[in-house]
Amino acid sequence: AEMTYTPGTYTGEGQGHNGMVSAEVVFSEHAIESITVTGHNETAGVSDAPLTRIPQEIVAYQSLAVDAVAGATYSSNAVLEAVESCVAQAGGDVDALKAEQPQFKAQYEEYREKYALAAV
Repeated sequence: AEMTYTPGTYTGEGQGHNGMVSAEVVFSEHAIESITVTGHNETAGVSDAPLTRIPQEIVAYQSLAVDAVAGATYSSNAVLEAVESCVAQAGGDVDALKAEQPQFKAQYEEYREKYALAAV
């Protein structure tokens, strides 16, 4: 099923470990085009991976069913919460985006495995 959004740029917030995390999300009619974390007070180092990787994964897979980064659950969830808010504002189906995306599963697992190996 193809997602439909009201094109535009939206801002949302999510509760992080040290306060609010804000993000700006750009939508075209059928896709999440980009996600930029615009503000946060998360701990440097620990939050670097989720604040960069979660947005990249959401855009790559057009899905909110991405895993939190180990050891940085609050930061990961804050980004997801901020993006969910933007999806809702753009008229998108948050529940559908949070559902398992079988067509991405293998690709996603492979990506995570490669990333995990590289991170060791």
